[in-house]
Amino acid sequence: MTRRKAGTARWIPLLDKTMAVIALLNLVLVLLDLSYFPLRDQYLRLFPEFTIWYGERFKGIEPHRDTTAYLARVDSLKALGSTDSPQARALLLSLRSRSHQMITENSFAAAGKSGTLERIKWRMRDHMRVDSSRDAFEQFWSRDHLQQAGFDQELTFFDQQIRPLMETNFFRGITIHGKPIDRFWQIDIWFTLLFAADLLIRVRQFKQRFRQASWVDVLFWRWYDLFLLLPFWRWLRVIPVTFRLNQSGLVNLEPMRTRLVHGLVASLATELTEIVLVNTLEQVQALIARGHLSRWILNSQAHRRYIDLNGVDEVEAIARQVITVTVYQVMPQIRSDLEELIQYTVQQVLRQSPIYQNLAQFPGVNNLSGQLTERLVNDLTETTYTVLTQALEDAGLVQRVRDLLHQFGDTFMREISDARSLQELQSLLVDLIDEVKINYIQQVSEQEIEVLREQAQRLYEITQSSKLAKR
Repeated sequence: MTRRKAGTARWIPLLDKTMAVIALLNLVLVLLDLSYFPLRDQYLRLFPEFTIWYGERFKGIEPHRDTTAYLARVDSLKALGSTDSPQARALLLSLRSRSHQMITENSFAAAGKSGTLERIKWRMRDHMRVDSSRDAFEQFWSRDHLQQAGFDQELTFFDQQIRPLMETNFFRGITIHGKPIDRFWQIDIWFTLLFAADLLIRVRQFKQRFRQASWVDVLFWRWYDLFLLLPFWRWLRVIPVTFRLNQSGLVNLEPMRTRLVHGLVASLATELTEIVLVNTLEQVQALIARGHLSRWILNSQAHRRYIDLNGVDEVEAIARQVITVTVYQVMPQIRSDLEELIQYTVQQVLRQSPIYQNLAQFPGVNNLSGQLTERLVNDLTETTYTVLTQALEDAGLVQRVRDLLHQFGDTFMREISDARSLQELQSLLVDLIDEVKINYIQQVSEQEIEVLREQAQRLYEITQSSKLAKR
């Protein structure tokens, strides 16, 4: 069993690469099929035989009868070698008639090549130096013109400038359902069956590994492979092909994916930030405008309904813990550095004093001022530290501070509860929020996107550099 699993594990990467190559081949064929009509003229110049065969076999294309008959008469005229015979005169008359019919009925329209007909007309007008296309063809296929300009020279012009354009015209058959013939499915069906079998095998293996997952969840695991089964919108197969090439290791698209994600996230981050901030401020503004602030202040019972879970004032306990750690543990360790900082600051202030500058001229004053400053700073820090430690250890002082804070809060709430003060405060807060939204949030929207993109790019470059260094 272990050997069988090891063999299967070795075959999986090879199978993934093979299917990725097949999917890429199918995508190339799909793109060539989609580009057949837009690029048919270019394909005719590069691969004439294959282009004609493919069009006849899979697109229902036939040579257009009118243009084929037209070119056949030109070939017959060329075979005669001159315009003196009655057959030549009849051919010239037929060519003039067919030229008039081609211009009037526009036999190129059904193939979507009206632009080609316009090029033919322009070249003939330019060659004959007349303004009318009908007159140009009428004169070109006249016996007098061919004799004066040169029979061989004019037919050479036609073969080089007019014939290649006329040969691009075609007729496309229609199915019984009224749609143009398209037999590309005869090629694509074999790929579709192969992709369906591959998807079925992968889904079944995933279902065996995760039996609790539903079939819908399993299909969503390979959602991108579903595009390989669609008989329409075949250009969407670029999505599963990209996934398969990246997963098989044939192409490393991770840097591109990272750049796209960074760019997308950077663009969305600013917009989301703006939306969240605006919504938050609007909610606060609406609460203030509806009088929630005043009701909260005036309703003293709101404070009494506060639910206490453990009987401890967490804010007071946190503040006391922070102060205790600062005084008993932090202050002793940084006391010397603090004394040096204060001493340096005092000395700098003294040196800028005019009185000290005058006294500094006397000998011994500099040393005396330094000793006095050091003594003063030591006494100051020692006194401060002693006062703080005594205050923390004095329960009566702590209680008086607590009473003072409570009294301050009660007095503040009572004085601010005045209706006029509340109304003015609400109006000012609403105006302040409007100013914040206008002056700051819009600036974030306009300026921060490029900054976020630059930061994301720098982080990406640092990450790639570290990966290369580890290798």
